[in-house]
Amino acid sequence: MSGSGPDHSPFAEFIDDYFAECDEHLGIVRRGLLTLEAEVNRPELNRPLLDELFRSFHTIKGLSGMVGVREAEDVAHLLESYLSALRQSQVRLTPRGMEVLFQGVKLLEQAIAARRTQTPPPIVEEFREQVTDLIPEMNSAPVEVPEPPEETTQPAPELDPQKQQTLRAALASGASAWRFLFIPSAEASEQGVNVNSVRQRLQELGELLQAAPVIREGGQIAFSFILLSHATEEELDAWADRGLTRTPYVAEDSASTPPEDDRPAPSKAGAGSTMSAALTPANVVRVDLARLDELMRMVGDLVISRSRLQEGLSRIEGSVPRADFRMLQETNQTLERQLRDLREGVMRVRLVPIREVFARMQFVVRDLTREYGKQVTLELQGQETEIDKFVVERILDPLLHLVRNAVSHGLESPDERSVQGKPVEGRLSLRAIPTGELIQIEVEDDGRGIDADSVFARAKALGLSSETEHRDSSSLLDILCASGFSTREEADRASGRGMGMDVVRRIIDELGGTLELETWPGAGTRFLIQLPLTLAIADSLVIEVSDQHFAVPQSSVREVLQLPTDSTTRLEGNELIPYRDGVLPVIRLATLFGLPTRESQMLYALVLGTGRSAVAIVVDRVIGQREIVVRPLNDPFVRVPGIAGATELGDGRVVLILDIPSLTRNARKKAEETAAERERDAGRTSR
Repeated sequence: MSGSGPDHSPFAEFIDDYFAECDEHLGIVRRGLLTLEAEVNRPELNRPLLDELFRSFHTIKGLSGMVGVREAEDVAHLLESYLSALRQSQVRLTPRGMEVLFQGVKLLEQAIAARRTQTPPPIVEEFREQVTDLIPEMNSAPVEVPEPPEETTQPAPELDPQKQQTLRAALASGASAWRFLFIPSAEASEQGVNVNSVRQRLQELGELLQAAPVIREGGQIAFSFILLSHATEEELDAWADRGLTRTPYVAEDSASTPPEDDRPAPSKAGAGSTMSAALTPANVVRVDLARLDELMRMVGDLVISRSRLQEGLSRIEGSVPRADFRMLQETNQTLERQLRDLREGVMRVRLVPIREVFARMQFVVRDLTREYGKQVTLELQGQETEIDKFVVERILDPLLHLVRNAVSHGLESPDERSVQGKPVEGRLSLRAIPTGELIQIEVEDDGRGIDADSVFARAKALGLSSETEHRDSSSLLDILCASGFSTREEADRASGRGMGMDVVRRIIDELGGTLELETWPGAGTRFLIQLPLTLAIADSLVIEVSDQHFAVPQSSVREVLQLPTDSTTRLEGNELIPYRDGVLPVIRLATLFGLPTRESQMLYALVLGTGRSAVAIVVDRVIGQREIVVRPLNDPFVRVPGIAGATELGDGRVVLILDIPSLTRNARKKAEETAAERERDAGRTSR
């Protein structure tokens, strides 16, 4: 079946498990090929590594055939054939052979992605010719593919109790029960016999109780059918020469045992229960992410209910005996601890290592270095750092943009680096560092750095900046992330015309994270991404501004200051407060949102950000810390810059959650516009 159109496969219910299994095996293949590349032209190859790669391609082939992804099945078979020739020492691993292996993995990814997105699949004929050139024997006869080593037979699921009852009733009425085993083959396919035609024929002969895939010894995919029928044995054996064999099927309470090849073992029936058995340890359960989202939503509802309980207890504190109130308070505190443990437990279930994302970057860097003729050493740190599965999937594209830009724009060619006295090989580092409730991801290169003067000059020509704009790293990053901005006149394959960095920042903002830039001319560039470990439930500070309550994610707040009102000063139209050995620009939330200001002897300032991007948000009052459930505002008609979502407090009030990165950028932009306006006014006055 091609990658487009509806899915009519009898095993379509396994498609989600198919995607999950393929993702696991493609991860194994990526790591294996990067290791195998170091053995090019060696007379003896790493046999266990070849076996592992062979097994993964063989499994992908079988699963793809089962769900009807023909292009993936064909590509996996071709890769399997080449690996078989390598294992049997029929050919030597050459650089050309490695390129074909890498290209085949890309085709596999494209074919599987086409099925997932219901788009046209890739064309594999050219790839078939490339593999044929590597294995001359394929021109005259098909390569015999031996079974992959160290695999075990995986049983088909048994009948559920309701079908067992149907089976017994049919047997009592004189029907016979048979288990059919269909082993697909090229010969059967040429005769028009496949899983669909076998299923249709059996349905014509009687009542089909079950159809399930079976992983036989050696990892071969077969299909098991259980049929109730009154047909004669001649009718049942009509396709015996086409890979379809039968044996009597006996209900579970009988002592009879089916033959060894397809002997079933009791197992829990369900989508993917047999598909994942060969690949997933018995103590691992694959759970759909949507189910975990629903579980996290229920935990969030419990958090809100506990907040309401806390609010109710505070109202009745003086109305009940002290001993009774103490007991209620202890119960509430116990419930709070248990809910926090439950929340952390659910979060841990959602966490996955960032290793697979980093592994994909190795493939990207490998391709780009060959395209641009550069030499790059990729350093990976913190691959075992865990992060929410949803965040991992969303951060993949931003990391791809940053890595591509580093190789295509940042790192110099070997000749340039040699002239500058640098090592010929450029260095690109990917780091993942957990920091409490946040994870920091760094993408750093030791290339040419960013020429800030040329960036600001081009931005001025495009009307994106002015002469009076403060030229720091934050302003530089704002320009690089402006929609449509690019330092190149022409697009290349690795980076487009200004369509990269704006996407990077937008996705990171949507994830509640921050993006920072550090660059050193002639020495390199570093991008720092800070992301929350999870997005559903978070600790926050509830603040008050002009009788309005807002929630600020606690992970964004570095410090809370209490200062006299007269401690602020003004410089060039911007308000500042003293902070340690320097000053911080002030953002008054009431002014930003157009709320009435309140006179007060003291002011509270939340210190946000680091380095030159640090700011102080001034509020009227800090009410306290709360555990909040984040509800994003998805409706474009109610989304407001500076607001990330909403939450409900224990008293039933809905409060808005501040989008700190957006707030600080907008405030800085307004300050720059104010300074520019003052500069223009001063110029007009002097004239």
